[in-house]
Amino acid sequence: MDRKRNWLDLLNPNRRSFLKTVGAGTAVVTTSGLIELGSGEQEAKAFAYEPYPRDDQLTTVVTSCDHNCGSRHMLVAHKKGDVIVRLSTDDGRYQEGGKFGFETEQVPQLRACLRGRSYRSRLYSPERLLYPMMRVGERGEGKFKRVSWDEALDHVARKMVELKHKYGPTAILDQAYAGTSYGVLHKSDQIEGLLARFLGMFGCRTNSWSVPSYQGTTFSSRTTFGTITDGNEDDAFAHSKLIIMWGWNPAYTFHGGNTFYYMRLAKQRGCKFVVVDPQYTDSAASYDAWWIPIKPNTDAAMLAGMAHHIFVNNWQDQKFIDKFCQGMDAGTTPKEFADKENFKDYILGKYDNTPKTPEWAEKICGVPAADIKKLAEMYATTKPAALKASWAPGRASYGEQYNRMAAAVQAMTGNIGILGGCAEGVGKGWHAESVAYPYDEYANVWWASLKSDRWAHCVLNYPNVKREEIGCWPRNDELDGSIPNIKAIFWHGSDWFNQLTNINKEIAAIKKLELVVCMDSTITPSGLWADVLFPIATHFERHDVALPWYKGHYYIHRPKVIEPLGESKTDLQVFTELAYRIEKIDPSVKDFGKRYNPKAQRDYFQNNEVTDEAYLTDWWQNKVQAHQGVKMSWEDFKKHGVYKFVFDKPHVAFEEQISKGVPFPTPSGKIEILSTTLANIKDWTRTQYGYEIPYLPKWIEPFESLNHPKAKKFPFHMVTPHPRWRTHSIFHNIPWLRETYQQEMTISARDAKARGLVTGDIVEVWNDRGKCVVPVYVTERCMPGVVVLYEGAWMDLAKDGSDRSGNPDFLTLDEPSPAGAFAYNTILVDFKKTALDHHPGWDTQATSRSVVFRRDK
Repeated sequence: MDRKRNWLDLLNPNRRSFLKTVGAGTAVVTTSGLIELGSGEQEAKAFAYEPYPRDDQLTTVVTSCDHNCGSRHMLVAHKKGDVIVRLSTDDGRYQEGGKFGFETEQVPQLRACLRGRSYRSRLYSPERLLYPMMRVGERGEGKFKRVSWDEALDHVARKMVELKHKYGPTAILDQAYAGTSYGVLHKSDQIEGLLARFLGMFGCRTNSWSVPSYQGTTFSSRTTFGTITDGNEDDAFAHSKLIIMWGWNPAYTFHGGNTFYYMRLAKQRGCKFVVVDPQYTDSAASYDAWWIPIKPNTDAAMLAGMAHHIFVNNWQDQKFIDKFCQGMDAGTTPKEFADKENFKDYILGKYDNTPKTPEWAEKICGVPAADIKKLAEMYATTKPAALKASWAPGRASYGEQYNRMAAAVQAMTGNIGILGGCAEGVGKGWHAESVAYPYDEYANVWWASLKSDRWAHCVLNYPNVKREEIGCWPRNDELDGSIPNIKAIFWHGSDWFNQLTNINKEIAAIKKLELVVCMDSTITPSGLWADVLFPIATHFERHDVALPWYKGHYYIHRPKVIEPLGESKTDLQVFTELAYRIEKIDPSVKDFGKRYNPKAQRDYFQNNEVTDEAYLTDWWQNKVQAHQGVKMSWEDFKKHGVYKFVFDKPHVAFEEQISKGVPFPTPSGKIEILSTTLANIKDWTRTQYGYEIPYLPKWIEPFESLNHPKAKKFPFHMVTPHPRWRTHSIFHNIPWLRETYQQEMTISARDAKARGLVTGDIVEVWNDRGKCVVPVYVTERCMPGVVVLYEGAWMDLAKDGSDRSGNPDFLTLDEPSPAGAFAYNTILVDFKKTALDHHPGWDTQATSRSVVFRRDK
């Protein structure tokens, strides 16, 4: 490559003509960092967003963020020609009837956070994947060559057919996730996205059924309420008198992008706030909350202690319990389960002679019994009160028991189905029409389905694996319980190799595979271990509509803002073209291309815009307008860029059940504290869980904790929350964000003093599973005995096998709870000051991996 040419000119030739127009008298910041004042015309040698043209020289286009940070909000792209030079966000004027500054409690602005606002740095990153690539070195070595789309597609098509016919219908593992392709048309969903339907129609797919973020919570919500749609919309928080943020830090991870707005309204109206967390978080500081530090993974014990104090003082809402609950006490336990335990008697110690008193809980969780009693009284006697039982404590050994215990406490106080109360849980609220792509009987076809972080265990031990070890989902045919013979992985919109537990075990397993395909717009750590890299267009480079996340009620139009950089294609283009090529090789898959993309012509790989418009128009007219009462036309929606639903009152989960007597979608029609389904299971090995799960919420000792004998060897409990400056691993390579936030391990001032450490010292952190290297940050805002290492850092593997970037998943265990909860926060470690190098990232060290990936030979 000619190093004299600016690399952005290769991404987008139109940029050269734009930059050449920078004329006389203009101050230009050069690549050397100096300012040149030219009297004559000169070519700007600057990054894509410099110099800064005036607004009247720019075209404004409404679009959105794309990722799963907890919301999905408006971005406004300001472009010159085909280059985005600035990003702004919602200011009230874009919706129908809006104006600058318009915002009400019913119609809030959809303002993007610092991650979305930094997206130009990701879009034009030196690590942007521009061309199809194929591996030329050892797997994981990161050596690739540029190839044509024909060569890459033909290779993958031939290999897929070969693997299916040689190893059977379980040979290809679907590891799609909602990382970077989340819209109504271009969707990388774990269960029913574009890849799932593609592999299902092809006839070869092993699926991953457990969701890393909240599988324990999903199990709890479905077991207790019969649905994961157990969340209020965020405006309901404004009506709470007490909000308990249990393991929840909405300053960093939203559960709806306007959470802070409504919680601020609650604060102004007199609401009190409590935070139960090993850290004093920014959310605790923002709301002047009472901080209750708790030993990690002991949350269920503290909740049981609260339940005991509520029962013995008769503070429970007995009318609510009698009418809406099953198994809360003897009176709400059906005759068919008369021989089973009930929740109240378990809490009072009738069965095991161990009353779950606040004093009992204090010995486990480290929270003083007096504080447990005080919080129990506050929650039971304040109406309405919102116990927001967030996902993080459920990402742990037996994390589902924490969520089920929280649901029991929510129910016993009658804070479900009322404005200002809270039942979540998973927290999904308003229902969006979320699918514009073809959706048919192939949407979720699989021949094996296992727990997501057990794929490596399966590959390394095949065929000597028991079905319960990997969580094989039951089937009603001869394949029931068969161990999948995995020989390939498709990563679609996911960086799971960097994000799943026990990375060292994944590294050992991936070396045994015959094909690894990575589809992404950025060179990720997962991509370094792939055989074939497909460059995927970002959401700025294709036509789609953005969905709100678990909260929010709106749609945002996503036009193609700029042409795809390099040779990028959309996910749907790639799968469609692969389908056409596979049908030529494999006669058993007839008309694959047309069946997969029925609206497309054969030239869809080159010309996709008319087809994509047809899908989106169909979705708007036949789903949004037909099912949701929207009168705005598709053309008007595109003109405005956003449609915001206006509700007469806040959406409250289960309001119909509580106010109108509509049954809950459980077997009994009630809130099931005693689970009908779990109580009736006879053979746990034949379920997807593999091992017994109590039919009641119970305290179960985790496989690692500060109370475990193993803590003598590894005396610190590590938790791995989501950072403010990344969405999992996305945005890790954004220089702007990394200048503000570095990957650090937070430790308490007491522990730092005992180890002779100060902020900035480099430590090595280790346990039996691996080692990573990272700087420390010393603070009084972390309880002693606990260390905090934010998830998502891009792994940087050293020759000694240690990770030098501070990725905590070199320390996690790939042993999920029976219900599928990932043990991301169940980690015992030790650490010490070290002379080993910490690798903060290419932007600091000026060693971009693009040097490897941009080779033409």
